Amino acid sequence: MRVPLSWLREFVDIPVPPRELAERLTAAGIAVDTVTSVGDKIKGVVTARLVDVRPHPNADRLSICSADAGGEVYEVVTAAENVFSGAVVPLALEGTRLADGTVIKKARFRGVSSMGMLCSEVELGLEDRSPGIMILPPDTPPGEDIAVLLGFPDTVFEFDLTPNRGDCLSILGIAREVAVLYGLQLKYPPVLQSNGGEAANYIEVEIRAPELCGRYAARVFQDIKIGQAPIWMQTRLRVAGMRPINNLVDVTNYVMLELGQPLHAFDYATLRGRRIVIRRASPGERLVTLDGVTREFNGGDLLIADAERAVAIAGVMGGLETEVTPGTATVLLESANFDPLSIRRTSRKLGLRSEASLRFEKGVDIEGSVQAADRMARLVADTGMGRVVPGVVDSYPVRPEQKTVVVRPARLDSVIGASVPGDEAVKWLKALGFGIRENEEHLVVSVPTFRPDVNIEEDIVEEVARLYGYDRIPATQTYGEATPGRRPALEAFVRQVNRLLTGLGLTEVITYSFINPTSFDLLRLPQDDPLRRVVALRNPISEEQSVLRTTLLPGMLEVVCRNVSRRVTDIAVYEAGRVFNPRGDSELPGEALKLGMAVAGKEPRGWEGPPREMDFYFLKGIVEALLSRLGIEDSVFAPLQTHPSLHPMRAARVLAGEKELGSIGQLHPEIKASLDLPNEVIVGEFDITRLIAVRKAAAFRDLVRFPGVLRDIAVVVPEEVPAAELVDNVKAAGGELLRDLKLFDVYKGAKLPEGTRSIAFSLLFQAEDRTLTDAEAATYVEAIIVRLKEKFGAVLRG
Repeated sequence: MRVPLSWLREFVDIPVPPRELAERLTAAGIAVDTVTSVGDKIKGVVTARLVDVRPHPNADRLSICSADAGGEVYEVVTAAENVFSGAVVPLALEGTRLADGTVIKKARFRGVSSMGMLCSEVELGLEDRSPGIMILPPDTPPGEDIAVLLGFPDTVFEFDLTPNRGDCLSILGIAREVAVLYGLQLKYPPVLQSNGGEAANYIEVEIRAPELCGRYAARVFQDIKIGQAPIWMQTRLRVAGMRPINNLVDVTNYVMLELGQPLHAFDYATLRGRRIVIRRASPGERLVTLDGVTREFNGGDLLIADAERAVAIAGVMGGLETEVTPGTATVLLESANFDPLSIRRTSRKLGLRSEASLRFEKGVDIEGSVQAADRMARLVADTGMGRVVPGVVDSYPVRPEQKTVVVRPARLDSVIGASVPGDEAVKWLKALGFGIRENEEHLVVSVPTFRPDVNIEEDIVEEVARLYGYDRIPATQTYGEATPGRRPALEAFVRQVNRLLTGLGLTEVITYSFINPTSFDLLRLPQDDPLRRVVALRNPISEEQSVLRTTLLPGMLEVVCRNVSRRVTDIAVYEAGRVFNPRGDSELPGEALKLGMAVAGKEPRGWEGPPREMDFYFLKGIVEALLSRLGIEDSVFAPLQTHPSLHPMRAARVLAGEKELGSIGQLHPEIKASLDLPNEVIVGEFDITRLIAVRKAAAFRDLVRFPGVLRDIAVVVPEEVPAAELVDNVKAAGGELLRDLKLFDVYKGAKLPEGTRSIAFSLLFQAEDRTLTDAEAATYVEAIIVRLKEKFGAVLRG
C-alpha cells in the first residue's frame, strides 16, 4: 500500500516530518516499509503544446516536433510514436534537471538539432516504464511548471501491513491511525448525498445469495464523456502505484484507494431488463471477462447478472459485454459488499488477483458502500464527467448484529504488563471508532464494521497496547518453575543421524514434499506400484508440485540434476524427510519418516592421495559406518534385482535379521540417460522408524589386557559365492576368541582358475584371561579353513 503524503494531509493535519511520522506509525503496528521523495529533483520541466509533428528527413523512426512552451517554439527530435499535433506534453529544455538528476543538453540527431527532450512518466519519476511520451489533458496551458502541476515534491509511504488490517488499505484508514496517534481531528472527503429516488427508475437490484453478498448499492450517471482524468488525479494514482486508464476508471480507482471500497462501472445500455441479480453461478455457466478470456464456472461462484445472463464475477472482474467504452453515455455504478472467503476462493481458482479482490478478501466495511458511491458521484460532478442521477438503489437485506466485546480493566493491565490509565484507553478506543459503555467492573466495547479483525478481549488489549506504546512497557524478570526439556526420541534419533552423516562427508538437503506426478514415470515404476498411490493437492502451486511424495528419490535426483547443471558433478547429499501415503477420503494421509542418500562423482581431493570414486561400495561403506554407530549390528547386504529404479546387478537390500531397513544401488542406466547425468549416481533410501526399532543400546566391556594373535588367510572360492556368506561362516568357525575380522583384498586374475576369485581376511584372536599361543590360533584358523572348504569348496591360497 503506497500513500502520498499530500493525499494523506487532506484527511488529517500532520504536525511532524514524514520520517518521524513513519517511525510513530511503525511503533503502533502500522509498519512503514519505505519513505521516498517524489519529484524533488525535477527542475525546469514545463508543459508544451505540439504545434507541428513531421518525419525526420534522415531517419525513419524519428520525428521532429515543434513545441510551444508558452510563447516560444522549440524544435525537439523524438523517437516516441504517440506524439501528434495538438498534444500537450512535458518538455525538458537545455539545463533542465529530471527526476533521476540527469541534466538535459542540446543534441543533434542525424543532422537535426534538438533543443530539449519530450518526457515520459519515467523521466518524471512517476513510473518504471512507459509506452511513450506522457500526454497531458488537452486543456493544460503551455508554459506551466510541471512540478507545480503535478504537486511535486511529494513524499510516499509504502506500508507493509499485517493481513488482519484490511481497514488500512485506504487513505482514510491510515489517516484514522494518524489522527489517533497525535490526537487530531479526522476529516472526511466531501460526498454528493443521494437525495431523491430517480435512480430506482433505472435499475432494480435483487440479492439471491445474501450469505455471499451482504449489501449492493447502485448509482446512475448520465451524459458521460470518456476522456482523461484531471492531471492531479492521474498523478496521485501513479504515485500510489496504479496506472491511469480514463476518467471513469480512474475515479473508481481513486475512490477505492481513498476509502477502501472497490467500485465497478457497467455500461448501462448493455444491461438487459433494467435488473441486477446477485446469484451463484450455475454449473457450466460461462462469461467472457474484461481480459477477453472465457471463464467457465462449476457452480457456487458469486456472479453479477442482469435479467438474462451473467455480466461480472463478483468482486473479481467485470464482463467484456458490459465494459465501459468511449461510446458509453450512461453508467451504472456498483458499490457492494461480498463475502471474503467467496472472493478469495474464486480469485484463486481463476488466477485473477487485483487490488479490488485483495480488499474484498480482507473484508470491506459494509456500512461504507453508499458513502463510496456518493463520493464517486461528487467526483463525477466536480470533474464535469457527467450528470449524476439523484438517488441510490441500496439493497441491504440483513443488517449485521452489533458486535460487542467485554473488556476487564484488570485484564488489560495484566496482559500488557503496565498500568494503562482507564480514561486514556477509552479515549483511544473511541478515536478508533469503537463505542464504549462503562460500568463498575468492565467495559462493553462496540466494534465498528470496518474492523472485522476485532473479535475477542485480547484484540482490544492489542489496540490499547500499540497506542500506549510497546516501548513504554517496562521490562520484567520472567518467573515460574523451570523444568528441564528433553527432545522426543524420534527427533533425537534424527539429529544423531544428521550428525553422523555430516561427519561422514555428506551434506544435508531439504526438498519439497510436493512433487510432479510424472516423477514416477521417470523412476520406471509400474502402474500398479504402491508408490504411485499418492495424495493429490486440491489447490496445487503448479502441476510440477501437485502431489505429495511417496519416496525421497525424486527430490534427491532433482538436487543432483540442479548441481550438475551448474557444473558441480561431485555430489554427496542426504535428506531426512517425510513421505505420505493415502488412507481414505475422510482421513489424513499416513506419514513415514525416511532417510535418503545420493552420491556421484569423486570425493574431495585430499593431501593423502588421489580422490576416490564415489561408487556403490563407497555408499555401502557410508551405510555400514552409519548403522554401526547407531548400534545396529549384524546388518546384511542382500542382492536386489527387482527394483525398477536401480541397476539390476548393482543394488542391494539392507537387512537386520529378518527386517528390511532399506536399499541402496546404482541408478538405472535408463534413468541416468534420460537425466543426461555425466557420472553414475548411487542412491539409497531407508525407513527411519525401522532403524530405531532394530538399534541396540550401547554395551561396554572391559579392555583386554592380554595381547592378541593376528593371522591373514586368503581363500579361492567360486565367483558366485557372496563375500557376506564367507564372513558369516568365518565368524561361526572362529568362535568367541575371534575378536575382529576384516576383508582386505579381493583378487581375480590369470593365476586363478576361471570362474573363481581370491578373498583375503585379516583375523584377530584374543582371550580375556590369558595370552594365546600360536598353536591355539592355528587350531582356530584350521577350523575356519575346513568350514569354508566344506561349505563353499574353498581352497587356501598359497
